[in-house]
Amino acid sequence: MASGLGDVLTALGLLLVIEGLTFAAAPERAKRALAALLLQPAGLLRAVGVAAMLAGVVLVWVVRR
Repeated sequence: MASGLGDVLTALGLLLVIEGLTFAAAPERAKRALAALLLQPAGLLRAVGVAAMLAGVVLVWVVRR
């Protein structure tokens, strides 16, 4: 398997572990958080998503440098 693809699959696996841990450890709290997201305007969610993506890119860039 190509090194880049292995890195992507590793990152995806870690994402699934973290997401699963959230729902396994505190399912009611996760449900409340998701319900609160539904009340937020799309523009705010989009801005938070873009900021999270940029933070992720910077983090990967710093670690891989």
